[in-house]
Amino acid sequence: MIKQRILGHFQEGAELNTQAATSLAQPISQAVALMFAGLSNGNRILACGNGGSAAVCQYFAAQLVGSFERERLALPALALSTDASILSAIGSEPDFDQVFARQVQAFGQAGDILLALCTTGHSANVLAAIDAALERDMRVVALTGKGGGDIARMLSDADVHLCVPHDRVLRIQEMHLLMVHCLCDGIDIALFGGDAE
Repeated sequence: MIKQRILGHFQEGAELNTQAATSLAQPISQAVALMFAGLSNGNRILACGNGGSAAVCQYFAAQLVGSFERERLALPALALSTDASILSAIGSEPDFDQVFARQVQAFGQAGDILLALCTTGHSANVLAAIDAALERDMRVVALTGKGGGDIARMLSDADVHLCVPHDRVLRIQEMHLLMVHCLCDGIDIALFGGDAE
C-alpha cells in the first residue's frame, strides 16, 4: 500500500509537470525578463512567503547571492523571512500581517521586484507585502496555486502571476521550487550568457 502511494506521488507530479510546462513556460520567461531588467538597472529582489514558501524564498536568495550553476558575481536578493528579531518585533507590534510589508517599506525601492510565494493566494501577510510593493512602484512576481486567490486580483499587467494549475499544496510547492530553478537559470543566462542545458 505504501509503495502504491509513493508511485502515485511520482505519477501525479509527472502529470503536473507536463501540464504546467504548457501553461507556465511563457509567464516564467516574462518573470525572468522582469528580474533581468531590474537587476541590470541596479535594483534588487525581495522575497516573501510563509512556512515551506519561506524556505523556498531563502533558497532563491541564496542562489542569487551565492551562485546557481556557475561562478559569477553576487546578485542582490533578500529573503524577508530570515531575521528572527525583525519578525518577532513586527509580529508582536503592530501584528504578524505586517511582517513582510514593513520590510518592503524599509528596504524596497522603485524598480525593485517582490517575489511573493503563497500556495493559496490568500495569506494576509503576503497580500500586505504585495500592496506595499505596489505602493512603492515595485513590480511583483507571484507564485501561487489553487487559482491564485486574492493575489490574482491584486496584480496588474506589469506584474507576473505564475499560478500552478493544481489544488494540492505539496504539488504546488514542488512546482514552486521548479519554477525558482527556472528563474535562477534564466537570470544567469540573461545576465551572463551561455547556452541553456
